[in-house]
Amino acid sequence: MHKQSTIQGHAAALRIANFDTDQVMPKQFLRGIDKSGLAAGLFYDLRFDENGKPKPDFFLNQSAYASTDVLIAGPNYGCGSSREHAVWGMQQFGFKAVIASSFAEIFYSNAMGNGLLLIVLSDDQVQALMKEADDEGAPIPIDIDIENLTVRTQQHELKFTMSVRHHRMFLEGLDVIGLTLKYKSQIESFAQSHWEKQPWVKDVARKTVDRLTA
Repeated sequence: MHKQSTIQGHAAALRIANFDTDQVMPKQFLRGIDKSGLAAGLFYDLRFDENGKPKPDFFLNQSAYASTDVLIAGPNYGCGSSREHAVWGMQQFGFKAVIASSFAEIFYSNAMGNGLLLIVLSDDQVQALMKEADDEGAPIPIDIDIENLTVRTQQHELKFTMSVRHHRMFLEGLDVIGLTLKYKSQIESFAQSHWEKQPWVKDVARKTVDRLTA
């Protein structure tokens, strides 16, 4: 992850509630053993017809929406299976953030842990942003101040919240492991104290293997 205190982008609306991860990243694109090449599968059934030809009526296939990198989505975005590929695909396609009134819990954790910013606003606020985008007929300029937790467009200035943990991860460019390592000295101190009080639990797995293979 890299440090992010602001995101300046262009937002468009996807007015579909309960948009699940199979719609975000269909199962046929989960065959690879790494993260590469997932942009091709993003929103595949919306972007392409049964012959693999782009659907001209889908907004991301229109030249006017080529700059879209922030999605304003319907409620319960990212429900369904827990595939992390959905997050990776959105990032590879160029998305920096998603705004919705609610997200599926596992998708939320996957996204925030990978540096894809998810912003929760009230349904009325989301609808207002969607209307602004629809009225424009093109992606609307949007500024997201992560440090001060504010979303700004030409017509709106909205506050949002996130956990202290996620806030720190974005501002300092930390993934979950990186954040955990910030507490390395405390973890080591606790472990040492724990082993001193209960020495029989230290390295119990290694000691068991040594005993069995002696």
